[in-house]
Amino acid sequence: MLVLTRKKHQKILIGDSIAITIVAIERDQVRIGISAPREVKVYRQELFEEIQAANREAAVQARPDLRALRAALPEAAAESVEAVESGESDAGESPEGE
Repeated sequence: MLVLTRKKHQKILIGDSIAITIVAIERDQVRIGISAPREVKVYRQELFEEIQAANREAAVQARPDLRALRAALPEAAAESVEAVESGESDAGESPEGE
């Protein structure tokens, strides 16, 4: 980790497009300003960790229950799904006579 000392209104540059400015120093808090291109996402660490946890939770909940879906499908549709899953589908084959 690089540790730097800065005074109020001084900056730290990261690459060509990111600048961190010390805006204020009050008691035990330092206020910083960050200038970065819109495509660069900037998060406080605690917020970033909350977003990651929410994304993991959503990914687990988003997995469909295939058995329940198959049970809800009419029989012909369920057979089509099974054929596709097993690789027995005739999708992509040209009709006879062509």
